[in-house]
Amino acid sequence: MTQSTTRLPRVRASELTGRGWLNTGGRDVTLAELRGKIVILDFWTFCCINCLHVLDELRALEEQHRDVLVIVGVHSPKFVHEADPVALAAAVERYEVHHPVLDDPDLTTWSAYTARAWPTLVVIDPEGYIVAQMAGEGHQHNVEVLVRDLVTEHEAKGTLHRGSGPYVPPEPTSGTLRFPAKALTLPGGNLLVADAGHHGLAELAPDGETLVRRIGSGERGLVDGGPDEARFSEPNGLCLVPDELRDRVGYDVLVADTVNHALRGVRLADGHVTTVAGTGEQYMVGAVDNVLAAAAAAAADAAPAAEGSDARADGAAGALPDARRHKLSSPWDVAWYAPLGVFVVAMAGNHTLWTFDAERGSVEHVAGTMNEGLLDGPLPDAWFAQPSGLAVGPDGRLWLADAETSALRWVEPGAGDAEGAGGMGGADGIGGVPGAAPTVHSAIGAGLFDFGHRDGAADQALLQHPLGVAVLPDGSVAVADTYNGAVRRYVPPAPDAAEGTVGEVTTLATGLAEPSGIVVLGPEDGGAGLSLLVVESAAHRLTRVALPAALAGEILDSGAHRTQRPVTELAAGEVRLDVVFTPAAGQKYDDRYGPSTRLKVASTPPDLLLDGAGDDVPLERVLRLNPDVAEGVLHVTAHAASCDADPAIEYPACHLNAQDWGVPVRLVDGGPATLTLPLHG
Repeated sequence: MTQSTTRLPRVRASELTGRGWLNTGGRDVTLAELRGKIVILDFWTFCCINCLHVLDELRALEEQHRDVLVIVGVHSPKFVHEADPVALAAAVERYEVHHPVLDDPDLTTWSAYTARAWPTLVVIDPEGYIVAQMAGEGHQHNVEVLVRDLVTEHEAKGTLHRGSGPYVPPEPTSGTLRFPAKALTLPGGNLLVADAGHHGLAELAPDGETLVRRIGSGERGLVDGGPDEARFSEPNGLCLVPDELRDRVGYDVLVADTVNHALRGVRLADGHVTTVAGTGEQYMVGAVDNVLAAAAAAAADAAPAAEGSDARADGAAGALPDARRHKLSSPWDVAWYAPLGVFVVAMAGNHTLWTFDAERGSVEHVAGTMNEGLLDGPLPDAWFAQPSGLAVGPDGRLWLADAETSALRWVEPGAGDAEGAGGMGGADGIGGVPGAAPTVHSAIGAGLFDFGHRDGAADQALLQHPLGVAVLPDGSVAVADTYNGAVRRYVPPAPDAAEGTVGEVTTLATGLAEPSGIVVLGPEDGGAGLSLLVVESAAHRLTRVALPAALAGEILDSGAHRTQRPVTELAAGEVRLDVVFTPAAGQKYDDRYGPSTRLKVASTPPDLLLDGAGDDVPLERVLRLNPDVAEGVLHVTAHAASCDADPAIEYPACHLNAQDWGVPVRLVDGGPATLTLPLHG
């Protein structure tokens, strides 16, 4: 099999230019003052789940090499809200970024380093030369090897300078809640809040302010046990277990423990926490070890737990249920789906929907191809983009906030009785019968690059990175329109409406600080109308919003926006696509389980590509671009697997590198006939 061996040219690193700096005590940082250090530039944007994965990958490396390594986050925003310096400062605090961050709202430094994807890592050696560029996630091992080799090389040359870097920690903040994510009402009237910034759960009195108790120690980690020793890592979604199921499964609330890539069960009587799904490691698209073999699971269950990561199930070694052997990827929300007796999981990390059967202890991937985008249709063929909020309507529709496409979408159940129905993604569908498979539909949203705040007809309405959704008693849907700081309402067409009729969108509330979850409450103080309890994540509070009895909303239009990134000019006709991947030192391509690489190419609009679309093994391909299509987006997905090259190693360590690119292109006369994308080069 032919592999790509192209190397990026060795060049001097460009200066770091932007609007300002965070985590530096208010001063600017230059590359000149970083000479003598290994520097990693992390191009990120805080909406991007892959970027958040990379932040987590870099934590241990940063602590281990803090005297020789400086990580610089270059924040290059996708959404308008992310260009707000106040919002960026909050995100740096929220995600515990412990290194300097350059605010690059105009993508100046992004362009200087020819970044084309979030996330992108650029490694600069102590002499100021770029030695590697990597797009996507899964590069933790590659970076570790490269840093170790650079330390050895430059210590021998005398060009490595040890000592502290420019990071200055911000002043700590305190409060009852810290970046709360979602909430629910408990049977007794209290509120349970996913207190993501405190890595735990907070139970509050019905006033939404008085703290009753905490569940979780407040330390980041994956530890089961009582409320004082259990650990979470940025939990988000919460769902009550149905009454009839609680005694059988042994817990009352299911929690989407996002950064732990796990589902946790919480027993309210004593606050005990149990891991019920996930291994604590991230599911990687295309990896061969996303489900632990029985022997590996038994060994993991029997082994002494590392500090901060004791999440073994009760019982004998090897007794792990199926769901505990499956890796998950940033579960963001959970919802009970009564027709099938399962929980639905919004798996934001790989753009899919899963189900979790609590009694059987099993999980199943049921919707989404794992490609990122907006594509409606049958569940197995649909594309999602960071599904982050779930709610089930009385008619069986499953509503979801699809964050990265700024979309409100729903899954239409198959027709017929749920009895005897198959899996959610099978031919029988959600509560359906054979031949009536469920399908995904979009109520609001146009794709990855279009967003804004626009009310009116749903096919013209716009949202901006929504994270939460709730169904109101009249069947309309409230949306936590996170980056617009608003609560929006979607009213579906009447059942007897003419074909082609679309729903209507209005605004119920504005001026909120990153609303991420909504709880529907009854009338306030016995009055008429409903009220919503809104989780204002960036304001660290719950806010009650009273709604009029008629549920009327405002019609607002604050304009439309489109993600602006530098456009790549290419020639019409034949263009060579070359994805650069070089295994790290001591590694080789891993082809033990089949081809070690995969390249998938598509385009928007589809007729931009006359030839070259589809899935194949080599990381290089000749595309034929349509001269009649002036511009569009090339969607490129690449995977490359590598493992230890030393034949003496009985169980070689293996790693999967993966990235999705959406490359805006414009066809021009005399444009380049080559497009190079660095997966690792």
